[in-house]
Amino acid sequence: MGTAPDVVVYTQMLCGFCYRAKRLLGDRGIAFREIDVTGNPELRAEMTAAAGGARTAPQIFINGFHVGGSDELAAAAASGELDRLLGDV
Repeated sequence: MGTAPDVVVYTQMLCGFCYRAKRLLGDRGIAFREIDVTGNPELRAEMTAAAGGARTAPQIFINGFHVGGSDELAAAAASGELDRLLGDV
């Protein structure tokens, strides 16, 4: 068994898309590290830089690869790409 994937989700408070992304990951039993950027300009700048300029939350990364936001995560899950990114396939 390999090492667990490093999944990072940048979020902010009162964000429906953030809740949706976290629920998708949780429902699949995927452990993730949440970084809340609410009211923290340094963390938001870190997220924006890592996400190639994307400023909206959530921004999701798997093993350093920028998946995108909630819609992109859902699309990756539906297509099987999420499993590949996680190393399950």
